[in-house]
Amino acid sequence: MKQAAAVPMLEVEGLDACYGTSQALFGMSLTVHAGETLALLGRNGAGKSTTMKAVAGIVPARAGSIRLRGTEIRGRPPHAIARAGIGFVPEDRQIFADLSVVDNLLIAAKAGVDGERNWRLERVYEMLPLLAPLRSRLGGQLSGGEQQMLTVGRALMGNPAVLLLDEPSEGLSPIMVQRIGDIIETLRGLGTTIVLAEQNLHFCLGLAHRAVVIDRGCNVFTGSIDELNADDAVKKRYLSV
Repeated sequence: MKQAAAVPMLEVEGLDACYGTSQALFGMSLTVHAGETLALLGRNGAGKSTTMKAVAGIVPARAGSIRLRGTEIRGRPPHAIARAGIGFVPEDRQIFADLSVVDNLLIAAKAGVDGERNWRLERVYEMLPLLAPLRSRLGGQLSGGEQQMLTVGRALMGNPAVLLLDEPSEGLSPIMVQRIGDIIETLRGLGTTIVLAEQNLHFCLGLAHRAVVIDRGCNVFTGSIDELNADDAVKKRYLSV
């Protein structure tokens, strides 16, 4: 007797999204399974951030479906989507500049959907040791890399079922990019379900299991990260590699 296929952790199907009268996503689709890291790749302006924001409820989706663990979440307000289990690390970080590191973390603390609190303050400091000695420093006094780590820690404090990372390496020094990559690798090893939006394919190699390439708001490639890395035509056409 065949076993039923596992319900994807996150499933986006036929998603249309607009900024006012300007449409940015056209039937966008992707699927992420529990414990998987999916790389969402594309050039600047391809629609990666819009996809992330639509899943998080920040950009309203005009059509399509967004299902989290089989439950439709499209149309819910952002705070309800966060409570349903979506953790969002935005490209522009959006920390509270006038609050300390510890207050930025505590303000986001909540139990997961099933009541679990696997991520508490001390565990976040263990995962992100750079933050521990900075706990009393104001968010606005942190470097770009420190702010990025704080934003990741803030998302983890919400014990998310799915973690959305939007361009986490953007604008960082090479050593900070390496540290962010190490954090993602550790989270992957812990079984965290991750969607990683990036322009940089090389950053995703070794981190992602599968890849979706987006161009002009549409999914133009889905496959393993190794299949993508071996496809020179797709890389040249859509990723400028």
